[in-house]
Amino acid sequence: MSATVVIGEQDVLGLISAGRSADVDWLPGRAPVEDIAPLLVSMANSQGGTVLLGIAPRTDQIVGVDDPDAAIDRVLRATLATTPPLIIPLAQKVKIGQFTLLVVTVPRGLPHVYAYDGRFLVRQEAQNQILDARSLRQILIARGDVSFEEEAARGATLDDLDWTQVESYVNALDVFSGLSPREVLLKRGCLVTTPAGEIVPTNAGILLFGKTPQEILRGSDITAARFAGEAMGDTFVREDIAGALPAQLRRVQAFLADHLRKQIQMGAEMARGEAFEYPMEAAREIVVNAVAHRDYSIQGDGVRLYIFADRMEVTSPGGLPGPVTIENIVEERFSRNPIVVQVLSDMGFIERLGYGVDRVIALMEQQGLPFPSFEETDGGVRVTLRNRSHAPSAPLAPLNAFGGEYKGVEVNPRQEYALDFLVNRGNPRITNKDLQELCPDVHQETIRRDLADLVNKGILIKMGQKRGSYYVLKK
Repeated sequence: MSATVVIGEQDVLGLISAGRSADVDWLPGRAPVEDIAPLLVSMANSQGGTVLLGIAPRTDQIVGVDDPDAAIDRVLRATLATTPPLIIPLAQKVKIGQFTLLVVTVPRGLPHVYAYDGRFLVRQEAQNQILDARSLRQILIARGDVSFEEEAARGATLDDLDWTQVESYVNALDVFSGLSPREVLLKRGCLVTTPAGEIVPTNAGILLFGKTPQEILRGSDITAARFAGEAMGDTFVREDIAGALPAQLRRVQAFLADHLRKQIQMGAEMARGEAFEYPMEAAREIVVNAVAHRDYSIQGDGVRLYIFADRMEVTSPGGLPGPVTIENIVEERFSRNPIVVQVLSDMGFIERLGYGVDRVIALMEQQGLPFPSFEETDGGVRVTLRNRSHAPSAPLAPLNAFGGEYKGVEVNPRQEYALDFLVNRGNPRITNKDLQELCPDVHQETIRRDLADLVNKGILIKMGQKRGSYYVLKK
């Protein structure tokens, strides 16, 4: 088990008052392993959750745990009884009046699909349900335990590949010198040998080099549209972009160039220049990410690129892959489709290690635009870029402002707020939360980067670790 997740009395009371749900449930204090393990498995296969031990099953009254240490041992044995074993934070004792409850936290975004006693379970509202075969396969693919892209494409043969495009790909890279196109595709995972000894394209091979991929993999296309207003309306331009993924990405680039608005900007020497309403590279990157990391086993829908007057949305089918969550999407690295990612990287469409999220954030900040938003919808993942018409206004200059510099070092307005908080107001330390309260319209990741930048500039010193960290002025 990993480090303890801190939860207090008020947190527990809040969970109880809200009632049982998909991510909250409870058991009596003497619940056996056979009751604990299925509940942990169902939450692990869903969106995570919290299990409370020490509540009467029918009355939902707090009765406490007679022997907390023995209960912790049963929780540990329950995690070891799952397949594969669950790795979750250490169970925590919480005092509620005269009673002691045990709080077990199941994190969201665990890397595997878990079973207990041969059953794969999932949460539906406040109940544990056995996964049907189709749903089990989808969650296995989403978490990387099964790879859809490596499977032989149903009904496809070598004639379904565009060998002219394959040869162009092979000839462009020296690493393939001396290998035939067929050998290269076998090494890259775009071809596979069946049990009968026949060489056929994989789903990845069809996506990347297929003559007509959408005839074999329905929904592997992109719908691009530009709307006149801030919502869908009758005035729009639409393009349905099909073909192999490299060709789709080239057409998307052209669509963005044609339909993103251009704005006049004045350069440092008062020279006029044009810039798109979003950095072109950032707009391109989020589409590339959607194409590279979407769940292609879901064939009822494709990637959607919608440009509105105030924002640009890119939605891709399927949930976030593996251990990636909305909370860790900036730092976490996991690819549902490593073959597709590798080949697109070979072709120069995608940065193999970074996947572009960091770059999108940096490009938006450089142009003074809001932090991108990431959200999971019922059917997929949506990334939204907002243009200058909805950019939050910069914070008002604090009293005794530093005028963009502190001791000869350039600082931005948010960093001025942090320094004003420490220097002018006499606070001995500042935390991410403090600066977030001073700049409420600024994304928490931007706040973190601003404070880290002050450390790099030698102005602040970071103290403590993770949630307990804070910053002080360097003397």
